[in-house]
Amino acid sequence: MALTIHSQNITEAVGTTARRPDSPPSKKLQSLRKSCREFEAIYTQEMYKAMRKTVPDSGLFEKDMSSELYKEMLDMEIAKASAAGKGNGIGEAMYQQMKDKVEHQK
Repeated sequence: MALTIHSQNITEAVGTTARRPDSPPSKKLQSLRKSCREFEAIYTQEMYKAMRKTVPDSGLFEKDMSSELYKEMLDMEIAKASAAGKGNGIGEAMYQQMKDKVEHQK
């Protein structure tokens, strides 16, 4: 059995930009996924902030600037942790909608 390899076939195969399903995502797609997760974290933090405003102040603890700052930082870290996993789906939905446009962008 004779196997011949032509240099034209090799350059055509190397020059294609189509991604196989098992190949790692490009840097653009990785950046898009990161941006979508960050957006979901910010959205979730704003949701937590709005929910905190609905809870009446009991007066048990003093309300000062440091406690407010701590609550905001805590909300942000909880939002980041929730967006790092599956999250609530907003980031993934954004990623699915934009990935084809980013992937085919020149």
